[in-house]
Amino acid sequence: MGRILIVEDDKTIAMGIEYSLQQEGFETRVCHSVKNAKDLMGRETFNLYLLDVSLPDGTGFEICQRVRADSETPVIFLTAHDDEVNVVMGLDMGADDYVTKPFRVRELVSRIKSVLRRYRSQTGRKAEVQLGNVTIYTSEARVFKNGAEVTLTALEYKLLLTFASHEEQVLSRSQILEAIWDVAGDFVNDNTLTVYIKRLREKIEDDPQNPQIIQTVRGLGYRAGGTAHAE
Repeated sequence: MGRILIVEDDKTIAMGIEYSLQQEGFETRVCHSVKNAKDLMGRETFNLYLLDVSLPDGTGFEICQRVRADSETPVIFLTAHDDEVNVVMGLDMGADDYVTKPFRVRELVSRIKSVLRRYRSQTGRKAEVQLGNVTIYTSEARVFKNGAEVTLTALEYKLLLTFASHEEQVLSRSQILEAIWDVAGDFVNDNTLTVYIKRLREKIEDDPQNPQIIQTVRGLGYRAGGTAHAE
């Protein structure tokens, strides 16, 4: 479905939204301040931002400006104020929708899905697989980490897809070799696999020495972490 950042200082409201979105298959992260949101945005990438306007240390408008500085990722504002000034300001900054509190969570989820469908239709791009902070666009064979494109070789890309398509499953080295050997045009041996996994980790992991996306399961093989899912 997608990854959504919820920025809402009312923890009860944030919890309710998060629960409902997770029930619909979305992956969510929650922040309660501008600072925490900006810190998280520097480390992870999202498919949609759900922003409260009034926050303890600023406004959702500041976060929207940060988003619009380098992407067209959808933004929906949440606010207790329905005056025209706030509505116009949010839309002028590039918001895709504006929801006034109190609201029905089911309606909010519906509007989120609508905005995401419209965005994907306009961009012609569908994030088909999400693995932690790595997004794989399989229709284009392109990979992004935290919004920045990562250049992979054909074999590295196939290796990444192999892990992503086996969510939380432990794959033996022989299973991985069977999945990727033909990409290189010849047989990939066990030692070569170790090298390729090391190279892939260096490109997609925040800390290759402490991998979270491609995890080693001692004595058994490897497992994809980071909650992989197809959209």
